[in-house]
Amino acid sequence: MSDKKVPRFGIGEWYGRSFSDLSKKDRRRLAEYKNTGKNLSSDERTRLEKYLAKQAAHEPLSKREEASLARMQKLMEGREQCPFKGKDQLAVCTKKGGVCSLRLYERADNNRARPLDGSAEGGLRATCPHRLHEGNMVFSWVGEVLLGNSNAKMLREVPFLKSAQSNATEPEQAEPDGGGSDKDVGQIDMVLVNEEVSFGEHPRDWCALEIQAVYFSGKEMSEEFDAILESNGDLIFPKSARRPDYRSCGPKRLMPQLLTKVPTLRRWGKKMAVVVDKAFFDAMGPMVAVGDVSNCDIVWFLVDYEFDQTLKRYKLIRSGKVFVTLESAVEGLTCGKPSHQVQFESQLRLRQDR
Repeated sequence: MSDKKVPRFGIGEWYGRSFSDLSKKDRRRLAEYKNTGKNLSSDERTRLEKYLAKQAAHEPLSKREEASLARMQKLMEGREQCPFKGKDQLAVCTKKGGVCSLRLYERADNNRARPLDGSAEGGLRATCPHRLHEGNMVFSWVGEVLLGNSNAKMLREVPFLKSAQSNATEPEQAEPDGGGSDKDVGQIDMVLVNEEVSFGEHPRDWCALEIQAVYFSGKEMSEEFDAILESNGDLIFPKSARRPDYRSCGPKRLMPQLLTKVPTLRRWGKKMAVVVDKAFFDAMGPMVAVGDVSNCDIVWFLVDYEFDQTLKRYKLIRSGKVFVTLESAVEGLTCGKPSHQVQFESQLRLRQDR
């Protein structure tokens, strides 16, 4: 197959919108958009929502609240929103370039691009983890399967690992406001807690949660933005070859997280939930699934994307779940088994002879 006929990965979704369904005007606008200025913190967004709610209810704001509201609204002007950050409609996109996902395109006439459809290869590949947060669907799903509660509370950045210098014989003291001490050298990004079940003062029913998108290898997307402007916003074939780098995301990023955390969670009788899209899971090696959640260490929650013709956007949907042990997950993430010594040394001889 000639290079001109080889499909290339390009922008799948841009600031939450389907790239191929954008108008030429919107492509030009987003290609010119620069994410400048200060981002609102979570606390600021909470206050902004409170002030806007008071305004909508015709409740008076204090002078201090009015000044704070005006300042935050000024910061929000012209910012592109992220539609996937849970229920927070005031969250802006902080990802450089705003590319949510990739997809494959075929080259059509006049260097135009045509989305590759009708096969598994034509699907989206999430490149931003917030893409997998859409509507909080995955959190409800994980809570439903592992905790029996689709409304489990989500806690972020919970301290997990202690430095070697910490004194294991000393009783651990809770930090104010849920913060970790200076001896914390690792954390679990997300923990879901079933608040309907408790044991004394400590949560009894909880699970850890990892959400993993994929990096891509190749030139920066800024090259594509320039090409979009040069074409006056046309849907053009991607200028450079790129590909989702599952080898970096799986063995180099996700596997160390599992190897570090799952053995301890297993001793505690807790499960690890891992959310990836179907394309990510399909790129890994085979894993031996176990038949019941009680026999697994890790539950893979697989999501996919369904196009909404009315909104002209993709929505996140459930694709399936897979129960595996840690050992099976590691085999799948490494994507293969080592060759035997004779095969390896024959390759050494071939290279020596070149």
